[in-house]
Amino acid sequence: MINIILAGVGGQGIVLASKMITQTAMDKGMQVRSSETIGMAQRGGCVASHIRIGERIFSPLIPRGTVDIIIGFEPAEAVRYLTYLKENGIVIVSQKAIKPAFDPKATMEYDEQEMLKYLISHVKCLQIVDADAIYAECGSAKILNTALLGVAAATGVFGFSMEDIEKTINNNLPKKLIEINLKALHLGQSIAEENL
Repeated sequence: MINIILAGVGGQGIVLASKMITQTAMDKGMQVRSSETIGMAQRGGCVASHIRIGERIFSPLIPRGTVDIIIGFEPAEAVRYLTYLKENGIVIVSQKAIKPAFDPKATMEYDEQEMLKYLISHVKCLQIVDADAIYAECGSAKILNTALLGVAAATGVFGFSMEDIEKTINNNLPKKLIEINLKALHLGQSIAEENL
């Protein structure tokens, strides 16, 4: 059983990344279940997707302490789901913070560096990704999801290859978005390979 959580903020493309993973698994003949929590997503709230790949999956929701990989699109959201990670599980996280939606009169402060320090001290296998460098390389802020997917796929945790994900992108995204998403996917792969 492969357990995956994608966590971030509404508008980051988490649901699309989840669909790319599940579609690729289905195309490979694997059994897969997924579930998204998107309640306040349209207002900048948190979004999470649980994905399970394997045999005899009775529930799409993942128990705490059993996740193989957390893909954090935002540092605080990666920290929020850390209790789900199994020992020696992998965390891939964008270093770029997105301030959560809250009452502007509130005194809440958010320090992404503290979140990253917490992850560094609590996760054995951690990959911090420079989102700004990805944006600059690809010329778009809308492809972080695919770049993080490329980083994750390079770990081999999904049970399918980078070529399998490329097929999913080619077969399921609008033609005008294929080239930039393939570029982001390979950029993510190269980031992962540089840090192995």
